[in-house]
Amino acid sequence: MKELSWDDQEIEISKLRKELAEANDTLEAIRTGQIDALVVSDDSGHSLFTLKSADRAYRLFIEQMTEGAVTLNHDGLITYCNSQFSQLVEYSLSNVMGNYFSDFIFNDDLPLYQELLSKGWTNNVKAEMRLRGATRSIDVQLSLNALEMDGDTSLSVIVTDLTQQKEIERELKAKNDQLRELNDALVASNHDLQQFASVASHDLQEPLRKIQVFTKLLKDNSFHQLPDTSRNFIEKIFNASQRMKVLIVDILTYSKLSAKDILTEKVDLKQIVTEIIEDFDLRIAEKNARVNVADLCEVEGNRGQLRQVFHNLISNALKFVSPDRHPIIEIRMKKLDPVELGLSIDDHSRYCRFTVSDNGIGFDETYTSSIFNLFETLNPKTAYEGSGIGLAIAKKIIEKHNGMIVAKSSIGEGSEFNVILPLKQPVADNE
Repeated sequence: MKELSWDDQEIEISKLRKELAEANDTLEAIRTGQIDALVVSDDSGHSLFTLKSADRAYRLFIEQMTEGAVTLNHDGLITYCNSQFSQLVEYSLSNVMGNYFSDFIFNDDLPLYQELLSKGWTNNVKAEMRLRGATRSIDVQLSLNALEMDGDTSLSVIVTDLTQQKEIERELKAKNDQLRELNDALVASNHDLQQFASVASHDLQEPLRKIQVFTKLLKDNSFHQLPDTSRNFIEKIFNASQRMKVLIVDILTYSKLSAKDILTEKVDLKQIVTEIIEDFDLRIAEKNARVNVADLCEVEGNRGQLRQVFHNLISNALKFVSPDRHPIIEIRMKKLDPVELGLSIDDHSRYCRFTVSDNGIGFDETYTSSIFNLFETLNPKTAYEGSGIGLAIAKKIIEKHNGMIVAKSSIGEGSEFNVILPLKQPVADNE
């Protein structure tokens, strides 16, 4: 074979490029329906090929699709494809048509594709698999169905790109795995909290009890013999140990609020509040307080926990009051419909709102949310004793009972706590 000169090679390349451009123009014209027939010249002469009207309409239709579309013959050969498919696999139209569709399928998915191909001639079938692109693999869904046009039957394949969907699924799986890890860490943390509760219950309270006992012995037996400075120190130790005891008890109470507690017993809140007032009778008499209690109803829940809520609210109402004012505490109730709470009208549950209001020192409503945080106190501990856990305990108990607690207040004008509870606990919480 004679070697071509550099100039001859350039002429040959130019000729091939022109033929390729003409072929691409022809393919584009066929694909977009611009021509209905074409003449092909070969060694045997000229052949006329016509595009039937149905086939032309079909090609015009699938060219507008945002999904890939391929037409196969009975051998699985690609007789036509739209530009979306060629872009998806990153090959030109001329390098797609005339090839077997199986050439674009990953080897692992070939058995599934062959099964799909055999069923597609009689049934509409679909399946997910991977295509082999020029530079990447593509997750797709193939939808196959037989297509008859002017007496000729072909297999139509719609190719849906699942790349973005698969990426979202992978991200979702990663998030779920992360959430599972966080949940496992939370379970471990809760276990550690229970362990701490056990330690606080025994190991912490025992040395504290000894501090209190010996400090009290000093006060009872040698207090008057000590100088003023020492007596002051002993008072501080005794008061600090008392606060420490209250703090430990409150932490234990908070940590023991288990999600497994039974919430289905009938609880008479009027009876609970009456018992609490009796417990506070000395303090009420000492402060010349007045407690007005309206009729209260029964709710489903845990009696001990609900008692803790009202105990904490009434205790705060008696505690946070100006020295020159007699406490007045109002406890009332109103039954509510779901619509009043902004819930769906399909929710036929009944609710009630319990209000505990006082004429105490109040607080700035800027801190309405933070007062329910652990160890949050808005007043000096030297003026008002407390651990800062009482309202956090109340909030946690109410939320466990599928309710909510909100506070309203202004400085010097008292406070109002509204507790909203369902009369009957949801069935899911009883399982």
